[in-house]
Parts: sequence; C-alpha cells; structure tokens
Amino acid sequence: MRIRTHSVRELDKIDRKILGILQQDARISVTDLAEQVGLSVTPCGERIKRLEKEGVILGYHARLDPQALGLSLLVFVEIKLSAKSGVIFESFKKEILKLPSILECHLVSGEFDYLIKARIPKMTDYRKLLGEILLALPGAQESKSYIVMEEVKETLVLSLTAPSSESTID
Repeated sequence: MRIRTHSVRELDKIDRKILGILQQDARISVTDLAEQVGLSVTPCGERIKRLEKEGVILGYHARLDPQALGLSLLVFVEIKLSAKSGVIFESFKKEILKLPSILECHLVSGEFDYLIKARIPKMTDYRKLLGEILLALPGAQESKSYIVMEEVKETLVLSLTAPSSESTID
C-alpha cells in the first residue's frame, strides 16, 4: 500500500468518473474504461498512472468471501490502554500489525483507545484472540466486544462526491 506523501491536485469530473468505474470493476480494460469516460486510450491510461503515482489509487484487490474461507465470525473489539504515551501506542501498533486475523485497527477518541475489526472461524477462536492475544498486547487493560449477528452493509467503495458539492458523481 502506497501512502500519499504530497498533496494531490483537485480531481476533476473525469478523474472521479474513472475512480468510480475502477471501484466497481478494477479489472476493466483501459480501452473499455476510456470509452465509458469519453477519452481515447492514451489519455485515459495516463490519468490512471497519475492517480496511482499521486496515491489516489492505492492498489487493486480481489474481494474474497469470508464464509468460503471458513471465517464466518466477525467481531469488533474496543481496547482501553492502561496509560497513554507514545511508547505504549507504538508498542501496541507494532504488535497489532503482526496479527493476520485483525482486518482493521483504529486509534479512536472516547472511552476506549482502539477499535479493532477481526474475522475468525468460530467462537472458540474469538476467546483465544481476546484472552491470549489482544489483552496480552502492550498496555492493554480493558476490552469491550461486539459479535456481529448480521452484516447489513460492508463496502470498500468510497463516495466520490466533490468536496464542494453534495451530489454524487455517476
């Protein structure tokens, strides 16, 4: 994953249309994409390369079915640290990055310090994840868990509404 290290120029309507189409079908050919956005192939390809170079497009991924992989249990866990310091935050971050079952981890404001999203096979794996792994992380003091009973909406598609506008780009 490439992290943007410099500012990106304002995205125009064509950039946003390209991004919208790529979010829906990253395997689309440049020829088909160019046709859909009203460009010839070369300028369309150049725009894609620029968006990649600028870090707007971070990568292309296959979306997998967790059920097919035996990862049917989705859990969210709030973790509260025993103290707030740069050293503890860095130690926690370093260890959490090593855990493959953790899909997301966010430092948040509020009563707890971190919000974690994990996919695991079954409840016994959850007990192990919480008791033996998460609560053993540097500085972890307290946790609160949420077991997902039904996934109502999950998407990686970002809204392409222009910053100065309330309408979405089709």
